[in-house]
Amino acid sequence: MRTRRWAVGLLAAVTATTVLSGCSGGGREADCDNVGGIVECAPDQRSDAPRLAGELLEGGSYDVTQQRGQVVVVNFWGSWCAPCRAEADDLENTYQATKDSGVTFLGINVQDSRDKAIAFEEGYGISYPSLFDPGSRLALDLDIPPNTIPATVILDREGRIATVIRAAVRQEGLQPIVERIAAESTAASGPR
Repeated sequence: MRTRRWAVGLLAAVTATTVLSGCSGGGREADCDNVGGIVECAPDQRSDAPRLAGELLEGGSYDVTQQRGQVVVVNFWGSWCAPCRAEADDLENTYQATKDSGVTFLGINVQDSRDKAIAFEEGYGISYPSLFDPGSRLALDLDIPPNTIPATVILDREGRIATVIRAAVRQEGLQPIVERIAAESTAASGPR
């Protein structure tokens, strides 16, 4: 029993550290706000996102660096994930509501078959692209263990990690965060 409590405590500490390390570099984790599983970093505390590139579900390639200058909402999902199904409409609705503000969305499908992932997107009417990452390499590069999805990471216009959400999202919670990051001026984003 004591070993189990220790293991659970260690897991919680590692998870908290991992979430915060995605937002900042150089040991500035304390400067990021962590409220209710949503970690938001001030512009001068953000670190660059790792390279997010690969093969799209429907074929072709994608590299998030081509979206520099736009806010990019990156959602990790799987067709097998019940919370991912629950948030699908909210993500699509937020995308539709914010895309004219210089915001784009990117899904990253993990631990799935291509057929099931495509059926999921078609069934939920997802109109933004998704990368196919069956080995979860991109998720792990962003410190998103596949067993913690859904997860949503919001990149600012400079490609830096502004927000990490480790839970299913709802439009009423996600859209104001996306709009706030989209409203930031690149001049006010601070040094890189």
